[in-house]
Amino acid sequence: MNQDPQTMPPTSSPSMAARPDAAPRVRPAARMMVATLGVMVALLAGCSSKPAPSPATPTPPAAPVVVPGPTAKAPPPSVARTPKEYRQDAARHLYQLNADRIYKGRLPPMLYAIGTLEVLVDRQGNVVALNWLRAPKHAPEVVAEIERTARAAAPYPIPERLGRVTYTDTWLWHKSGRFQLDTLTEGQD
Repeated sequence: MNQDPQTMPPTSSPSMAARPDAAPRVRPAARMMVATLGVMVALLAGCSSKPAPSPATPTPPAAPVVVPGPTAKAPPPSVARTPKEYRQDAARHLYQLNADRIYKGRLPPMLYAIGTLEVLVDRQGNVVALNWLRAPKHAPEVVAEIERTARAAAPYPIPERLGRVTYTDTWLWHKSGRFQLDTLTEGQD
């Protein structure tokens, strides 16, 4: 096979110019790089995801899973005309939900914590905001527990006549973790 030297492809080694039909000589480092590249391509090809279904065959949406929640009985609506009257309804509601946590009888002369909390309740009985008027700063765990208890008591009695209401109550906290609300307290020795 004789070719014209002008039409021969350029070569990088003189030995290839002498043997046009010979395979080019590959360096060992280049062989290793080609082999590594081939392995990487094979691995990546195995990681490909399945193609998305064609838009011609739409899949129906999955039916929502309904998980039954606790069946909280809605409290009776409040007919209070003032925030002070509503405070009675809210305190009874809290006592009903926390019967096992209410301190029974007269409180001792020294209490672990006393806090005055303002609670904003919307038209549906949900707690919108809590505002401490006097927080027991020496007992941050009591502050957190009172807030958790007040929020967990929602929904409160719906303030039918007031619409939305802000009421205030004082929490009297015993060292045992039991409490009374000033609105319904049995007194203190």
